[in-house]
Amino acid sequence: MPYRKLEEYNIKVTDDVKERYKNILIDLGEDPNRNGLLDTPERSAKAMQFLTQGYHQNPTEILKSAMFEESYNEMVIVKDIELYSLCEHHILPFFGKAHVAYIPNGHIVGLSKIPRVVDIFSRRLQVQERLTEQILECIDSTLKPQGVAVVIEAAHMCMMMRGVQKQNSVTTTSGFKGSFKNMETRTEFLKLISDKLS
Repeated sequence: MPYRKLEEYNIKVTDDVKERYKNILIDLGEDPNRNGLLDTPERSAKAMQFLTQGYHQNPTEILKSAMFEESYNEMVIVKDIELYSLCEHHILPFFGKAHVAYIPNGHIVGLSKIPRVVDIFSRRLQVQERLTEQILECIDSTLKPQGVAVVIEAAHMCMMMRGVQKQNSVTTTSGFKGSFKNMETRTEFLKLISDKLS
């Protein structure tokens, strides 16, 4: 029996986008009927749906599904969260790590939900600055913590493969709310995400 991967995609969207990819290949001078490209339009249509699935997911509901009353009121950090997104200017990937912290104010959240929030906002056409702000605002407005901090470090293929073609550049963005506006708290967070556990 041949291998079949079970995935669910919107059939109408897949068919529409597949035809557009086929025409793009033709416009670029390729033959979509040659052996290596026969299934490429459909694969690309499905890939784009996967890479933009965040439009159909609700990060607020994800956080609310795992909120717990707890008196803990020290910093909680989830660092080195892998992220993959698409730059909205060229639809080329950017990828890197997010570091997220919050100081609870009566509620904590299941730790896996923070990376889920990062994924949901990443799986949209993005700019890194907006992505940082959306993660920050979502956690702040949902958990209502004493403070939230987000730092994202990412490499952008639109800078590496085209344009200035700088392969070693990394872009860092940050956002701080509440108690992280305090320099001492912010410095502690930045030190903790920089340190490696032994």
